[in-house]
Amino acid sequence: MASAVQPILQALDRIIEENAARLEVRTLCEVVDGGRSFPLRSLCLGSASPEAPAIGFFGGVHGLERIGTQVLLSFLASFLEQLRWDEQLDRQLAAVRLVFMPLVNPAGMSRSTRSNANGVDLMRNAPLDSRERVAFLVGGQRLGSWLPWYRGPSDGPMEAEALALCEVVRSELLCRPFSMALDCHSGFGLRDRIWFPHAHTRRPFARLAEVHALVALFNRLWPEHPYLFEPQSRRYLTHGDLWDFLCSENVRSERVFLPLTLEMGSWRWVRKSPRQILSRLGLFNPLPPDRLQRVQRNHLVWLNFLCRAAWTYREWLPAGEERAHHERTGLAEWFGRAA
Repeated sequence: MASAVQPILQALDRIIEENAARLEVRTLCEVVDGGRSFPLRSLCLGSASPEAPAIGFFGGVHGLERIGTQVLLSFLASFLEQLRWDEQLDRQLAAVRLVFMPLVNPAGMSRSTRSNANGVDLMRNAPLDSRERVAFLVGGQRLGSWLPWYRGPSDGPMEAEALALCEVVRSELLCRPFSMALDCHSGFGLRDRIWFPHAHTRRPFARLAEVHALVALFNRLWPEHPYLFEPQSRRYLTHGDLWDFLCSENVRSERVFLPLTLEMGSWRWVRKSPRQILSRLGLFNPLPPDRLQRVQRNHLVWLNFLCRAAWTYREWLPAGEERAHHERTGLAEWFGRAA
């Protein structure tokens, strides 16, 4: 087994074994790559009530970007350890659902590739086409798996990993009155960004007001944070984005679903350690152990904030004129226009 994935799978197995009484573990499918088979798993904890809010954490969609999985496993291990002695956190957890799918693409991580074992980029795999002009190749292509950002055949089903992610979102998040998702990636720019829909169009997200209220709350609590919040469409457009696809299923629902993407700026790590540019993994991940630990720590505030924001959503979710204000402000801030 490739060294890039083995320690991560071992860490995941250890978390499951040490917290078996607390975690609900599902094996969604088996991902086969040659003679190897990888279980694709979700881990849930907290309230089982369908009326409870939920937050889902996803990582490893692109196998080359292992830092997303490492950040989530570090956070999950820390959260579970805190539950052993923090009775207040335990009581809070009884009113919210936490969902983890920390390694969506185990075969890709084993191969150290962005795509899965079939050569498909899972974040270009949804049956959703942009009607606007997308960037050549990076926006998704169907020429073949010999080129990056391959979407898969136009007449084929979605890949097993993409279907599994969608099934978890539908069964654990979209069915609830309020839910959020955070998908952890790396590789774009010098700054850490928090992206929200859309990726397939420049049209504003239907839940723009709710996203702006969430961001405004975070800005008030931690004004010196490192993140740049913006719609993904500000950077580039793509076909087949899984989160846009899932949002399209929820567009007429009164239920609130806010999918966010943490895009860690890996160019900063390369700038600090230029020799990383010689390594395929080094272009997307912090390689020195001390820097890896620092990156894992740096995002704890954001991850903990999202958990608490999901639990207390009734206290900050805007309504009426307040919602209209957040929508107007979001349109002006992120799209350069008024409502």
